[in-house]
Amino acid sequence: MYEGNYLANHLAAASSDRGDSVFAYLENGTYLSYQAFFNGAQQYANLLLNLGVTPGDRVAVQVDKSIEVLQLYIGTILAGGVFLPLNTAYTASEVSYFLEDAQPCVFICADSTAKTLQPVADAAQVHSLQTLNADGTGSFATLARSQDVTFTAVSRAKDHLAAILYTSGTTGRSKGAMLSHGNLWSNASTLRDIWHFTSQDKLIHALPIFHTHGLFVAINVTLAAGSSLIFMRGFKLDNIMAAMSKATVLMGVPTFYVRLLNHHQIEEDFVKKMRLFISGSAPLLAETHQSWTRATGHDILERYGMTETNMNTSNPYDSDRCPGTVGLALPSVEVRICDIQTQALLAPNEIGSIEVRGPNVFTGYWKMPEKTKEELRDNGFFITGDLGLVDDKGYISIIGRSKDLIITGGYNVYPKEIEILIDDIEGVLESAVIGLPDTDFGESVSAVVVRQGDHPISAEVIKNSLSSNLAKYKQPKKVFFVDELPRNAMGKVQKKNLRESFNSL
Repeated sequence: MYEGNYLANHLAAASSDRGDSVFAYLENGTYLSYQAFFNGAQQYANLLLNLGVTPGDRVAVQVDKSIEVLQLYIGTILAGGVFLPLNTAYTASEVSYFLEDAQPCVFICADSTAKTLQPVADAAQVHSLQTLNADGTGSFATLARSQDVTFTAVSRAKDHLAAILYTSGTTGRSKGAMLSHGNLWSNASTLRDIWHFTSQDKLIHALPIFHTHGLFVAINVTLAAGSSLIFMRGFKLDNIMAAMSKATVLMGVPTFYVRLLNHHQIEEDFVKKMRLFISGSAPLLAETHQSWTRATGHDILERYGMTETNMNTSNPYDSDRCPGTVGLALPSVEVRICDIQTQALLAPNEIGSIEVRGPNVFTGYWKMPEKTKEELRDNGFFITGDLGLVDDKGYISIIGRSKDLIITGGYNVYPKEIEILIDDIEGVLESAVIGLPDTDFGESVSAVVVRQGDHPISAEVIKNSLSSNLAKYKQPKKVFFVDELPRNAMGKVQKKNLRESFNSL
């Protein structure tokens, strides 16, 4: 269909002879066919060329979720551009950094932010600023309507750049992960196959689309299978529940499942048409996994990925999905555990640095060759920054981030080990263990705890519960209580924020 454009051609192949089939069911009760979806993408591609986009040029996008953004993504790929989605929560100051760094040819934002962002775009010498709103209006949409619905895809090869996604920047400047056409297609085709996606599937899509999970996993897999989306602007509990009578798959973050478990209708008969529940982007508590199984009869399939690598591992579709693990390495993906200092390979069940290699792994960081060399080895293995272990059966468990490792008195402390024990204590909803500066030990172990409802559990009870299960150096010296843990848009606990909040206490 789009011969010569590696990613677009592959993504469109499954629906090339099914133009009337439904691509997306929309919240207003209408639907968009595959033909209409690609027609819109081709209009956007024509417009991007008219706005000056040439092969390899970046198209930066900071807009609210809509079906038009998906068409813009495909339109950018068709035009030979590089798609650069930005979190809608970023301030003008943050956007300024991304535009200055990526130097996009076109920047698309909402009408409501255009006045604030125009000077930012001008300072970054962006060629054209356009607008696109959640309801499909805006200058970009208006101009696109007059464009031809036919388009000859710009030739792009497997190793050409398709997208740049910026990391969250919790340890310094945000880094732009460069993802090639081959990176994105290898992951989409692999996930389609191992998760058994077909044209009969209907995926509930309530995730953001500025992130790997909601964009490159959910959308690319849907296109690769020629299946359908039940497209939602965001997570609304009742809307998700209502969609389950028509859907077959839900992709979500752990928070989705925690909230769904609290709905009075959630039980086995209610989800009888669903075949698969997938969780990612943040750790899924074993307790949530087990509670979901008891309530619905379904085992949640947890997987593991990141901005730089797309997906790396997945619990199996047809065999045991082990709570607390992220499953097995994907086909064609290698996962190894190495000693942080010596880089030596570790034996099963030993905790170390997780490294991955495969066709899914990015090509490097945009304009950061030194940082790329630090984290992407010459042999192709990427140092993820995650700590974990592989058990005797090959199942991988994530213990935490290397930057969250606590070194107290020369001893390594892995927060996850302590969090699991704290979360099992009656009266605790969840916890986060962090290291705080300590004049004697370098760092001291501290726990930040969310109580279960109005339970009066105290710090002393928690400390006493841990005293017989943990070595002295692992036991929290301080326990803080909060109403909720700070999380990013994908549900990951922001431990950096916790360390800053409790640093002086």
